[in-house]
Amino acid sequence: MKNAFWFIVGVAVGAVAAHQYSRTEQGAQFFDEVDNRAREFGSAVIDGYKQREAELRAAVAEAEDTIADLSNKLK
Repeated sequence: MKNAFWFIVGVAVGAVAAHQYSRTEQGAQFFDEVDNRAREFGSAVIDGYKQREAELRAAVAEAEDTIADLSNKLK
């Protein structure tokens, strides 16, 4: 319980310090850069997800075609 209290206090102090720092020119530039990097990372994750999803869909379609071909041969 004591550790949770100090954790919450630390988060609150950090948030207040970050807010004060963001009001300066250097702070605004820093947080803009952090925001841009976070957006780039998010875009990379989304692109990777979409690419992997396309690969898996192609593999499933190929497997379905193979199963259909084998079913037709067995008839």
